[in-house]
Amino acid sequence: MSFCSLCGNPVVLRVPEGDTLPRDVCTVCGTVHYQNPKVVVGCVPELDGRILLCKRAIPPRPGYWTVPAGFLENGESLEQGAVRETLEEAMARVEISRMLAVVDVIDSQQVHVTFAAKLLGSFGAGHETLDARLFDAADIPWADIAFRSVEFALRRYLDDLASGVNRLHMTVIRGLPPL
Repeated sequence: MSFCSLCGNPVVLRVPEGDTLPRDVCTVCGTVHYQNPKVVVGCVPELDGRILLCKRAIPPRPGYWTVPAGFLENGESLEQGAVRETLEEAMARVEISRMLAVVDVIDSQQVHVTFAAKLLGSFGAGHETLDARLFDAADIPWADIAFRSVEFALRRYLDDLASGVNRLHMTVIRGLPPL
């Protein structure tokens, strides 16, 4: 950040009084500009034992498979964001059943929250999606999954299904995916 979003004057990186970390601080109005991780929300939509995956049409990782997911918008709950993203990316309606995974993706400065969901009928490829398909567990294209956080959520979903126990799974991922 170079300039204050409130008054347009230059900012400097320093530790504000009462804080412990360097922040961008306006040299004129004194506004402290906090930069925090972004929240990504999505779901694992399931229908008759098969999982809906979307092939990405946009960066990062175009051509790779993922669950429907994207950035949470201001004013919506985590669940509402996951439902909206599924409609946008897979033209599909879902019913959220539970929170499945929370992944702290440190180097991307993101937190990914994934829900388990029931697919309610039809689906298709939205404007950010090349293809949308239902996969049996045995046919998931693991080598072509776009993000490690998605692989984590999918594997935990399948683990829960096999064990009959639904859990909330959490992990930390460091390092960016190969491009």
